[in-house]
Amino acid sequence: MDRKDVEGIASLARLELSEEEIERIRLELGDILHYVSKLKELDTGGVEPMPYPIDIGNAFRAGRVAPALTRAEALAGAPKTEGLFFRVPRVIEPGAEHGSNPR
Repeated sequence: MDRKDVEGIASLARLELSEEEIERIRLELGDILHYVSKLKELDTGGVEPMPYPIDIGNAFRAGRVAPALTRAEALAGAPKTEGLFFRVPRVIEPGAEHGSNPR
């Protein structure tokens, strides 16, 4: 891993690095790549792939359908309502509804 590689990666990540950081990261990335190349030398032909490093079963609960809320139940949790609807603050600036730009 050379300095130009680190500067390219930093540029892609929009990072500004000091000279010391560039050198430290260059060494660390070099060590990581060296370790990965050593792992590639291992014979893994007879090793089964495994999703988890320990033997576990499905960690998810069984799915179940919950009954739907009635309109009254749904509106009961709202801070404000208006008739049969939720009342929410306006999020569109006046004059912007039809594509006009007031600025």
